[in-house]
Amino acid sequence: MSDAMLQQHMDRATPAGRALYDRLVHLLAEIGPYTVHPAKSTITFKGVRRGFCGAHPVQDSLKGYFDLTRALPPDARVRSVSPYTRRLFVHHFRVVALDEMDDTFHAWLREAYAVGRGDHLLPAE
Repeated sequence: MSDAMLQQHMDRATPAGRALYDRLVHLLAEIGPYTVHPAKSTITFKGVRRGFCGAHPVQDSLKGYFDLTRALPPDARVRSVSPYTRRLFVHHFRVVALDEMDDTFHAWLREAYAVGRGDHLLPAE
């Protein structure tokens, strides 16, 4: 079922949307291992502890979310920020060009990946 769900997401994407999704996957692979869990509404990327990011191509764009331990300042790529738990904020994003997935975006993904590892649950040093 997972492969079929993933294929459904890709079938709805244009080549530009697929390229954005592929770029996200490439950036995440540079950070570390994760598992992919496709569902009807999104493709979730999970760390060893929890899901930390999700995305799906929508025509020529990529929509998704990532979880951070802080609320980001305003950025055109981030459509909304909401408290998710006492310690986490969910950030909904939309990107329409590969260059929007820059070093700053990659840094956000690294922070989200740490959430997926459960780093936010460790005692403060």
